[in-house]
Amino acid sequence: MARILITALAIAAAATMPAVASQSPLQIASKVLVEQRGLDKTGAVSTTLAPASRAVPGDRVVFVVAYRNTGAQVLSDIVLNNPVPAAIIYRGPGAGSATPDLSVDGKTYGQLAQLRVPTSDGSRAATQNDVRHVRWRIANLPAGGQGQFAFKAVLK
Repeated sequence: MARILITALAIAAAATMPAVASQSPLQIASKVLVEQRGLDKTGAVSTTLAPASRAVPGDRVVFVVAYRNTGAQVLSDIVLNNPVPAAIIYRGPGAGSATPDLSVDGKTYGQLAQLRVPTSDGSRAATQNDVRHVRWRIANLPAGGQGQFAFKAVLK
């Protein structure tokens, strides 16, 4: 079994990031989708996700990190760490995605209610605006196994 640490860079308005390490059995692809609202055939408001070729402040976006084990052995102790650009406000896990661990400094991870931000007179509770990293862990990924994680955000 292999121990793997991968950082998938999520850049606002990037359409797709190629696999991180083509020689590694763990393949990672990252994409950013933007919510588009419109009217369906009945006149009701509907929301769809589209590749983020253009995003403006206030747009709601979804960062998706897809992973796949192309090797013949189980991969263990996988950590996927996705930096959150300063121009992005974290809003929560994506639909159907596991809840990630969060960090305001890239060193200490936990749920938002557990995180603190240093201030000149001590510290304060972290908010969604302070989140700078989201991290997911995969204990074991079988050969041929795949999946994805996602988180919602808003462009500042």
